[in-house]
Amino acid sequence: MTDSPAPAAALERIRSVALALPETSEKLSHGHPTFFVADKQFAQFRDDHHGDGLTVVCVKTGGSDEQAMLIEANPDFYGLPAYLGPSGWVSLDLTGDDLDWSLVEDRIARSWELAAPRRLLEAGGR
Repeated sequence: MTDSPAPAAALERIRSVALALPETSEKLSHGHPTFFVADKQFAQFRDDHHGDGLTVVCVKTGGSDEQAMLIEANPDFYGLPAYLGPSGWVSLDLTGDDLDWSLVEDRIARSWELAAPRRLLEAGGR
């Protein structure tokens, strides 16, 4: 990760959203802050991953159809993340002055729902 304040602030915002969801935890996975529910990954923060110059959060989608639709609808915001893309994940670009944090927060929560065990969803989820 770079030391610039923008990625650090984005990580803190992602962290506060992810860890506010039921039974979540954070640990490093492949050098990136990664968020889990019941030992299943649901979000990963990446800054300059393999020198790509991007600051993103990667989240699960409902599958390849949803993934393709999101990327096609807004390719400047959604991307295909390295390693996670083949499993139906998308990356959300966290740069730009007009970033819609409500959308980012909703996508993180949706990803949590896709990874959370049934017992959490039946108990009312988020």
